[in-house]
Amino acid sequence: MRIPIVAANWKMHKTVPEARAYLERLIGLAGRDPGVEVVVFPSFTALPAAAALLEGVPVGLGAQDAHPEPAGAYTGAVSVAQVADLGVRYVLCGHSERRKLFGEDDALVGRKVRAALEYGLAPILCVGEALEERRAGRAWEAVDRQLDRGLGPVEGDPDGLVIAYEPVWAIGTGVAAQPADAQEMADRIRRWLRERFGAVGDAIRVQYGGSVKPDNAREFLSLPDVDGALVGGASLDPDAFWAIVQSARR
Repeated sequence: MRIPIVAANWKMHKTVPEARAYLERLIGLAGRDPGVEVVVFPSFTALPAAAALLEGVPVGLGAQDAHPEPAGAYTGAVSVAQVADLGVRYVLCGHSERRKLFGEDDALVGRKVRAALEYGLAPILCVGEALEERRAGRAWEAVDRQLDRGLGPVEGDPDGLVIAYEPVWAIGTGVAAQPADAQEMADRIRRWLRERFGAVGDAIRVQYGGSVKPDNAREFLSLPDVDGALVGGASLDPDAFWAIVQSARR
């Protein structure tokens, strides 16, 4: 059985003291075994402090991004090698905001996925269609392309890989995604993974990442092909985030 994974993506929030206070609260809550893998994604500035606090604690640590090259003249970038050195386990690759706001294309995302795997990290590959793609009936075409190009460079079994489905069309547009939408896409992603990786595809977890909150989490996290959530705004409060974690228990 796939263990659900619920991740807190803090985005560009929290100073180091704020991160410490949050994690101390979350650690207190996580002492109660939820039967769920819990991961937090702080900003780069808070990663060292978070790594120190989470040592020996059942809460995983992830980086929100990482450059695929191990080193080089890339001012302002942080490499996969550097985040691996901090004890990070997961790396977000191709988040919708990175694609939209920073112009990341599928080829770059694929390089990041491969680099993460080469350094022993687990990539969370984010995929999802925009509103115009969904309205044009090209939702699966867009997700299929992102999967194909994001995982095309991967050789062998992608150890630890997670797929996060983000319905970009339902984030900040006023159009709400329904559980049936999430299940339909998660099912198609699951079938794609089976075709690409064989039996290993059944073990790869598929998260849902579309404005998950405590009051709607159970609707999405009880779906048969949804194995957790990538949580944005609602993850900034540790108690709200923990309520979502509880909803993922099976």
